[in-house]
Amino acid sequence: MEQNQNNVIDLRALWKKIMERRRLFYITLPVAFVLSSLYIICIPRSYDTNVKLAPEMENPMSGGTLGSLASSFGFDLSNLESTDAISPLLYPDLMDDNGFVSKFFNFKVTSADGKINTNYHDYLRDHQKAAWWVYVIEWVKGLFPKSQEEGVASGDGDYNPYVLSRDESNLIKKIQGNVKFSTDKKTGVITIQVRDQDKLICKTVADSACSQLQKFITNYRTNKARIDLDYYTKLAADAKHSYERARQLYGSYSDRNMDVVLESYRAKQEDLENDMQLKFNTYSTLNTQLQAAKAKVQERTPAFTVIKGAEVPVKPSAPKRMIFVLGATFLAFVGTLLYSLKDILLKD
Repeated sequence: MEQNQNNVIDLRALWKKIMERRRLFYITLPVAFVLSSLYIICIPRSYDTNVKLAPEMENPMSGGTLGSLASSFGFDLSNLESTDAISPLLYPDLMDDNGFVSKFFNFKVTSADGKINTNYHDYLRDHQKAAWWVYVIEWVKGLFPKSQEEGVASGDGDYNPYVLSRDESNLIKKIQGNVKFSTDKKTGVITIQVRDQDKLICKTVADSACSQLQKFITNYRTNKARIDLDYYTKLAADAKHSYERARQLYGSYSDRNMDVVLESYRAKQEDLENDMQLKFNTYSTLNTQLQAAKAKVQERTPAFTVIKGAEVPVKPSAPKRMIFVLGATFLAFVGTLLYSLKDILLKD
């Protein structure tokens, strides 16, 4: 019974202790409010937008009886039936590849106020806002000499994206932080989420990233077909050249020996005619295969459906200034409260 009484908290004593140290609250809470406000105001605001894209899925085999039987037991064979080595689930991993991300450097962007009109590379390098202490840190770093680094000096030139300077590598990481790909495993819908300090540039980058992803998927899907097309184009061009040369030889020989009746000349003419006919048949066959290769490229080219287009955001998404200030003030209140009651709490 005595132990239960010792465990009872005397709320009156707690309230009395708080009132005795209420001046501490009058100091800490306004200070926390002001400092948190000054801090969060220095953080640049950013905007978010997203695009939802549904690429055409290649599924050449229907599965037939085996697919129906597997589905009755709860197994989905559709992923196994696809001939694609890169499934939509792997598209988010493209943002880990420097070669893919470096192509974002050439995106043309214009700010909402029209004062910035450049490429995304120069925008990230020269037109980013930051808190004042970031500039102080950069100024301090600038006082120390830097070692010479190999890398690129511009986002417009040809360079190896896998051999970058430290500055260019930081820009790559910044893009990877601003642009995120995600894929819905059930529907296969790809979501491209973009964050940027300018709302119009945010939308522009989202649209450009969507186009870049479509281009990558199209190039991947049609790669084999385009190689075959180039191959048949070359063969058809060579066959056409051979046929035209054989036709010219046959025509010239026939014109020169029009009135000759010797069998040897007629035999030579027949040989030239047969050779011309063979080359024409070869050219005709290859031209048919060339047209089929062109149709194959078109067949392999996927169709895309934009389910949700990028829009210019109206309100900034981060930082949440009011939530941050209220959270900091609340933490200051809790800390002050615990400090005020430490004697009672430690005693108990």
